[in-house]
Amino acid sequence: MNPIHQNRRALSATEVVTQLTQLNGDAAQGWKLIDGALEKTYHFANFHETMAFVNALAWIAHREDHHPDLAVSYNRCTVRFNTHDVSGISVSDFHCAAAVDALQKA
Repeated sequence: MNPIHQNRRALSATEVVTQLTQLNGDAAQGWKLIDGALEKTYHFANFHETMAFVNALAWIAHREDHHPDLAVSYNRCTVRFNTHDVSGISVSDFHCAAAVDALQKA
């Protein structure tokens, strides 16, 4: 089992807000809490960049065994993380969101 999944539980509202603030830092357009999930839309110049991002994200999701919902179009991808087996948001969601953000910095 991936260590991030051990003792996985839904975070409290206060924990979610604290984690979200830490994840976003000073980013004005960071992750948002929408309908019980962490959500962020990434924008790209073209379809090729979008698909390269989606493929890299898929590798992260597979490695972490934590899979987001994706909405993919020509020049953007909306990513949604939540933890279905705890019916909420867990540390795994924030861990994966940070890993996905790191793709933009690479």
